[in-house]
Amino acid sequence: QVQLVESGGGLVQTGDSLRLSCAASGRLFGSYSVGWFRRTPRKEREFVAVQAWNNDRTYYGDSVKGRFTISRDNDKNMVYLQMNSLKPEDTAVYYCAASVRWSELTIASAFGYWGQGTQVTVSS
Repeated sequence: QVQLVESGGGLVQTGDSLRLSCAASGRLFGSYSVGWFRRTPRKEREFVAVQAWNNDRTYYGDSVKGRFTISRDNDKNMVYLQMNSLKPEDTAVYYCAASVRWSELTIASAFGYWGQGTQVTVSS
């Protein structure tokens, strides 16, 4: 069992940076793949980033590639999402997620554990 709590959201301006954090509880956190998804104001859920547990490879959604970076600190049971060059279309509720899988991690159904979400609003 893993419990996830996100933090770090807020209101920023276009071009700003923001770092989201996700605190995880539970044993063997290093054995879980971790990811970030977001739900836009139009209620669409979108894949943002993921790091697989078995090889630490990272994958990103096309809309954030080159601007966002996912990382983790297994010693602290933390996951981070560094977001740079933010745009108004990045406005969404961001969710941290964990999965025991190491493949097909760009789809939400691969993740069995979710946080409650943190709001990010980017003003133009």
